Amino acid sequence: MNDAFQRKINYLRISITDRCNLRCVYCMPEEGVELSNHEEILSHEEILRVINSAVMVGIRKIRFTGGEPLVRKGITSLIERVNEIPEIDDIALTTNGLLLPKMAVELKKAGLKRVNISLDTLSPEKFRRITRGGRLSEAWLGVETALEVGFDPVKINAVVIRSFNDNEVYDFAQLTAKMPLNVRFIELMPIGVSDLRGRDSFMATAELIEMLQNRYDLVPEKVAGNGPAKSYRIPGAMGTIGFISPISNHFCADCNRLRLTAEGQLRPCLQSPQEIDLKTPLRGGASPEELAQVIRLAISSKPEKHNMEQAGWAGNRRCMPQIGG
Repeated sequence: MNDAFQRKINYLRISITDRCNLRCVYCMPEEGVELSNHEEILSHEEILRVINSAVMVGIRKIRFTGGEPLVRKGITSLIERVNEIPEIDDIALTTNGLLLPKMAVELKKAGLKRVNISLDTLSPEKFRRITRGGRLSEAWLGVETALEVGFDPVKINAVVIRSFNDNEVYDFAQLTAKMPLNVRFIELMPIGVSDLRGRDSFMATAELIEMLQNRYDLVPEKVAGNGPAKSYRIPGAMGTIGFISPISNHFCADCNRLRLTAEGQLRPCLQSPQEIDLKTPLRGGASPEELAQVIRLAISSKPEKHNMEQAGWAGNRRCMPQIGG
């Protein structure tokens, strides 16, 4: 289905939990967030009902997010059942990687095709600081395991923060030379506790590209996926380098997604506080067609673009783990 701006909406990102086993400084407050009661979170059966109605309006691609989606019990069986829906042609997951070593094989068997692993630094000390206690060795084992079991592609999401990890840009680029990884540099967004507008933490994609071009040739490259990254390859490299620029270069004109929170609220836009209640009709006995009509409403209400660079996170009561990345 197309929205009011003739964008084809075929991608649904589903947050299956607001819980996380890390406390990244730009994502949530140190004390964490107020977690939803178990009864407030959509069950697996309810998620499957949503997906079956979503395919009626053209959704073909699913990504599971959180919080940390791998802390949700039964995620492997959920993915297996989604994989049985004929219309769904792509199932992906965004994770911090900590639980991949013990879960990756079963996730792959269940039908998970690819993973994005959030990893902002290659320094054990910086990793401990930015995650408030996490161990880089555990996250890196998750990366290696994802490659070993054959997820394709395996993407690394690195949020670039000036004076924290900007001196690691070349190190991340070098990873692609020797490993089939897709490293994506993401601009810091003013989301919730990461509202750093007016500070010196933000680095625009143009500056990062200029840095890398001082050392490497960057050849444009197409990478599988549904996201807004502009990708390049260093000649001879096994992997690629991508740039996601939500602030300096709006990609809203190509946005093809909706987000479903763990509590069953549809968000047509990440930044906009507008949410459309799907849980109430879902639990009120709505038919698949009636649920599809709610999803159509969400698609038709997608705004033309976000306004993060001016408004930041104004008006939003949730931070990122409560929405789903």
